[in-house]
Formats: sequence, C-alpha cells, structure tokens
Amino acid sequence: MKSADLLADAFGRIQEVVHSTVEGLPADDLGARLDDGANSIAWLVWHLTRIQDDHVADAAGQEQVWHSGGWGDRFELPFSRDATGYGQSGTQVGKVKAGGDLLLGYHDAVYEQTVRFVRGLDDAALDRVVDEVWSPPVTLGVRLISVISDDLQHAGQAAFVRGTLERR
Repeated sequence: MKSADLLADAFGRIQEVVHSTVEGLPADDLGARLDDGANSIAWLVWHLTRIQDDHVADAAGQEQVWHSGGWGDRFELPFSRDATGYGQSGTQVGKVKAGGDLLLGYHDAVYEQTVRFVRGLDDAALDRVVDEVWSPPVTLGVRLISVISDDLQHAGQAAFVRGTLERR
C-alpha cells in the first residue's frame, strides 16, 4: 500500500465518524452542550472540518473550500472570515448553530478536496517542509498526520456527545 492510500483511508475514516455522528440528529441536538463549557457536535464538526480545510489547502497551495464554495456565507457565523475555532471561548462555541445537511455538505466538500490532493502525493512529497515556524520545521507528512490526529479526536468527542444525548 502506498502512503497516499493510507492517508486517503485515514481521512475517509474521519468522514465515516462524522457522518455516523451527525446523520439523523435535529439541529437542536447538534447544538446541544453537555454543560456551559462543553463543545457541541455542531462546533466540533465545524471546527475539525475548518482545521482540515485550512491546513490541507495551505499545504496544497489551494484555496480553502470554506471560501471557494461559499460555505462561510452559508454558515452565517459571527466570526472573522478565517476563523477555525482554535482558541474560541465557550460563548463563541455556543454561536455555532448548524443543521446536519450544512455540516455534512461542508465536511464532504473538504474531504473531496483533501483526498484529491493526498492521492496525488508520492513519498518524496511528504518530506517537503510546509511550516518553518516550528523547530524542527514541519513537513507535509507530519502536517497531514497532525490534522488526522486532531480530526479523529474531535470526531470521537462528537460521537461521545451524541451517545450521551441519546442516553438522556
């Protein structure tokens, strides 16, 4: 198996968890928070998708789907145009309200752009430095694994919230 296939498989697993978590839930449940400091499913899915979109588009030299697909306008969030959710307060988390179709539409569009990009990579491309701010500098391979790790954690958190809501 090639590295590109492994990366595409990993992003596909994120998509599967996102779909199984979001599908069939009303917007009220997607926006529900277990307490005032907790993240909602809507925020978690929006955030993990924004991070994937932001980081992969930057590494690929592409425009973010958030901008090119008009998703920022559709979500109508009271944040800056480039907000990804990183470092947001509990109050800001509570402002992410979205239905399943919107969340999944955006996630699927980002997934498609991501997979098109990673399927075109060879192993040598994964060694390209994409961020020199860190020491050591971050390679494309490390950046993609970081996104996968972060996204899977947030997708798992969203699934946990769904399970908790269903047991109430």
